[in-house]
Amino acid sequence: MKQVLVFVTDGFADWEAGYVTAEINKHGTGYQVKAVAIDDQPKISMGGLTVLPDFSMEDVSLKEIAMLIIPGGTGWREEKNQKAVELVGACMERDIPVAAICDATTFLGKHGFLDDHEHTGNSLPYLKESAPEYRGDENYINAQSVSDGFLITANGSGALEFSRDILEDLHVLEGEGLKEWYGLFKEGFVKS
Repeated sequence: MKQVLVFVTDGFADWEAGYVTAEINKHGTGYQVKAVAIDDQPKISMGGLTVLPDFSMEDVSLKEIAMLIIPGGTGWREEKNQKAVELVGACMERDIPVAAICDATTFLGKHGFLDDHEHTGNSLPYLKESAPEYRGDENYINAQSVSDGFLITANGSGALEFSRDILEDLHVLEGEGLKEWYGLFKEGFVKS
């Protein structure tokens, strides 16, 4: 069974990966969701949930990873979490898909991972201000979520579109089933 890793930091935005992890982790998908962090210490999300990582970065076996999902949150501004660049780089070198949302896209921009790929983020001005090293202006797309080969990015209000793109990339849901799933969560049982 392949693993989908969710990178957690103190202050990670727990809701940004909530839709997608619930679908990926269902029986029969062929995937198992696991948490990874810079170390093996518990991480507390923005919502106050404590997560004990399954792996520290040093313990990850890349041959078992199907995708790395990186939620946003306040942790990406901390210097200690910049170590995650090693895992992201290793994944991208091996064509293991990386999916980042909200401030995790800013983290990717800071380290040059967005420069040569179509992507989005919270906004182009925000990305340029928060990551002065960013050089991907010409590849920025003003959208909720953008999928470009092995890179999926989304803005902070695009958790549902982010999830849709990940589910499609992993072939967990496709075609009409994916359209129905997205429609249900986007529109609800009762239309307002």
